[in-house]
Amino acid sequence: MIVNEDLLLSSGGTVQTYAPNDIIFREGSLPKYYFQIKKGIVKLNNYHEDGKEVIYSVPTAGHCIAETFLFTDLSYPINAIAMTDCEVVQMEKSRFLQLLNKFPDLLMKLSSYTAERMYYRYIMMDVFSNMDPAVRIKKVMDNLKSFNKYVDKYSYQFPFTRKQLASLTGLSVETVIRVIKKMEKEEIVKIVDRRIFY
Repeated sequence: MIVNEDLLLSSGGTVQTYAPNDIIFREGSLPKYYFQIKKGIVKLNNYHEDGKEVIYSVPTAGHCIAETFLFTDLSYPINAIAMTDCEVVQMEKSRFLQLLNKFPDLLMKLSSYTAERMYYRYIMMDVFSNMDPAVRIKKVMDNLKSFNKYVDKYSYQFPFTRKQLASLTGLSVETVIRVIKKMEKEEIVKIVDRRIFY
């Protein structure tokens, strides 16, 4: 967890609940709140004119969402949408900035967290430059497994459907299905009840 939830709540934060597919914020809206996930999974995405979804990030419990935009007057270039039932602590922007002034160590913690996420974003940019679908998928899996601090083989339950994995990698669903089946045969992944373990 980036900021202690008790501190957020005692300083004016509130817990909001979201059902799957509920919108937390939309592309084009102005950042008005600090968001930190208490429970659940959120996706940060865009939709192209043709309806194709591009997923940039999938933060989970303990992570904050798009906090860097609180330091600008720019609108969100992405959407934040609940993928599962979610509880999200939200705090008004002005209160959150006051909290950072009161506790400067929080700003350092937030900066460290943001730097780590930027590291993984650059790795993901490299994924999109690779034309080999198997390499793209494996790099995404490596990236997410590492980011979530899993090490052992088959210890990380990949939290996405094949369609969502296609959105993460810029591939077609059919290609993702074909590559995952090949990875299973090569014992790189294990499939249990249609869930991917890596």
